Amino acid sequence: MNKFERQSHLPAASRHLSQELETELSDLSAQAIAVDDAPPIAPRAPLTPDEVRAILTSLMLAMFLAALDQTIVATALPTIGRQFHDVSSLSWVITAYLLASTAVAPVFGTLSDIYGRRAMIISSLSLFIAGSLLCALAPNMPVLILARGLQGLGGGGILPIVQTIISDIVSPRERGQYQAYFSGVWVAAGIGGPVLGGVFAEHLHWSMIFWINLPLALAALALLVPKMGKIPAFHRRRKVDWLGGLLLMAAAVVFMLVLTWGGNRFFWLSPTILAMIGASATLAVGFVWHARRADEPFLPLRLLAGRVVPFAILAGSCALGAMTGLTVQLPLYYEVVYHLSASEAGLALIPLAAVSTCGAAIAGRTMARARHYKRVAIIGDFTAAVAGAALALATLPLWGLLVLLSVFALGLGTTFPITVVSIQNAVQRSQVGTVTGAMNFFRSLASSFTVAAMTAILLMALGADISLGGEHGGPVSSIAVADMVHAFRYVFAAAAAMMTCAMLCMITMEERPLAGPASRPVAMAE
Repeated sequence: MNKFERQSHLPAASRHLSQELETELSDLSAQAIAVDDAPPIAPRAPLTPDEVRAILTSLMLAMFLAALDQTIVATALPTIGRQFHDVSSLSWVITAYLLASTAVAPVFGTLSDIYGRRAMIISSLSLFIAGSLLCALAPNMPVLILARGLQGLGGGGILPIVQTIISDIVSPRERGQYQAYFSGVWVAAGIGGPVLGGVFAEHLHWSMIFWINLPLALAALALLVPKMGKIPAFHRRRKVDWLGGLLLMAAAVVFMLVLTWGGNRFFWLSPTILAMIGASATLAVGFVWHARRADEPFLPLRLLAGRVVPFAILAGSCALGAMTGLTVQLPLYYEVVYHLSASEAGLALIPLAAVSTCGAAIAGRTMARARHYKRVAIIGDFTAAVAGAALALATLPLWGLLVLLSVFALGLGTTFPITVVSIQNAVQRSQVGTVTGAMNFFRSLASSFTVAAMTAILLMALGADISLGGEHGGPVSSIAVADMVHAFRYVFAAAAAMMTCAMLCMITMEERPLAGPASRPVAMAE
């Protein structure tokens, strides 16, 4: 009998399989995957340098929009309040955007891992366009606030999806250099936003700060969507854990309201604030309880464990928190101590914002060439901590303060590209969007917490019931220079402590090899 002949004369239907073989076959059938999840039969054609440039340009334009609308409204608020005859609700024009954008960052990140980057970037930009249109046409303050919330839903999805798409088209070793470009875009939006807002409100109409978003967002879509088909797809269709997402968003919104209202609208120990803190903690515990029991949780807790992700998230959160906190509080210091005007104080913030981009560029280039890439962030964080301590201990002229702030920002900027790339390099490709959204979520919470903490530090040190939100005159003008210098020693010390924490996290974080060539990536312009 040869091996091709039947080895039994019994009919096939009457033969019985062994128990072991039946079990093995049943397991194989259960492991079948959906066609949508199957990899392509042939590999995608690689992106050409021109296509990479077009995609990155559209991504930078999208990120510019999301960053611009966090600051462009601030200088137009008095004009908006006068037109709508409602000054008491003005803060909600900014708060609504921040609440919505913070809450949905992990949502869009996770959904991009389920439904793909193309669907989510189109959704986020469409929400942003719709929100901008409603803001420009708003007939009253309540409609404007609701429209800003809708705009924030789109803006909050743009940043994590942009960072995720970058990870899809650029190798981890090259990615840090591109992160520096995007850091520059963020800084440009932060500096240019208040200037543009003031110009539009004074010389045109305040609605122009929203109308300008429409052509820019449509241009970003027109550049990006035709190229999305060539971007490698790493998403995996699965059931969406909507309950987990709602619990996480609700906990974040309540916590952000605590940070916004605490010490401002309500005393920190008032029953309202304490009840909100309890509600936020309960929602957070409910989210963790649900995530531990769900088959496919919205944000798998195991992603936040290990030797890379938690330390990188904490380091990036400390760095961004220190930078945001000083950016918010320093104008008051400039006004009282150096007697600068509002516009001059804004210009004096440029070293803190702009020089951090140089630090990010240095770190990005180091990642492309060096094996031990995290050393530059350790050195940078140490430098920033020392500069922060020097700011806390010394009394300096304005030029000396600006020099030390530049050193602080240079060291701080090295943290961002290394933490982002390390986080994305530590997880599976199908989970990059989820972990990127979680990273942006925790960074936003840390920034809001730092602003509230530094405000509380100033109020306790000054011992006065004053407004620290940038309003001029009144009680602020009566603060003695020596008192303000003394109070800010604690603020600078807090920033130094945060950078020390970032340095320790970078030391503890595992340094995993980065895939990709150790060469210079495609230039953005030829």
